Amino acid sequence: MSEIMLILIRSIGAFLLLLLMARIMGKKQISQLTFFDYCVGITIGSIAATMSVDQNIKIVNGLLSLFIWGLFPIILAYIGMKSRIFSNITDGKATILIENGEVLEKNMRKNVLTINELILLLREKGVFKISDVEMAVLETNGQLSVMLKTDQQPVTPTTLAIHQEPEHGPSILIMDGKVLNKSLQKLGYSREWLTGEIKKQGAKDFKDVFMAQMDSKKNLYVDLYDK
Repeated sequence: MSEIMLILIRSIGAFLLLLLMARIMGKKQISQLTFFDYCVGITIGSIAATMSVDQNIKIVNGLLSLFIWGLFPIILAYIGMKSRIFSNITDGKATILIENGEVLEKNMRKNVLTINELILLLREKGVFKISDVEMAVLETNGQLSVMLKTDQQPVTPTTLAIHQEPEHGPSILIMDGKVLNKSLQKLGYSREWLTGEIKKQGAKDFKDVFMAQMDSKKNLYVDLYDK
């Protein structure tokens, strides 16, 4: 077998196993990358790349190594669900950087974070003045969670004691010219009613409609295909 074919087979095998492990490890591996996850990700990528091009490594050994390293985060995640102490060891703990509008320099030094980096993280949250912050917490994934002081928080209907009807998720009734019968039945409407509604908005048939969506207030939005 030629060298190119060997590299192709090895690369496909590594890719398929990586895809499988990524699905098993779940979305947390991407959305909440901790220091431990970062190290595991680098190691898995390095093993996969080496296995693809280095023919001195047996493909079975490479796949087994990938499987073992992919299994580590899953096992440790389950152990962490049972033990908070173990979770703190592997993922670390969140650190308060600002409390009552004051920067905690000791915690900044522990996380090797400069004031410029803190200000950058605050700006990413839309905060430009430290004095506006009641509390800022550096999470284990490196993100900064910010709670503004009461007088700096945005006004909401609840703040103004204004009652509002609860808003529910919209329902799609037509997608790509096809009626979603389950959604239609769930809302208690018929196809005849839907036909009449889309005709009011310029459609002759369901095939003319790219998407039709109804919100919780029973307002129907119809988007037609471009003429």
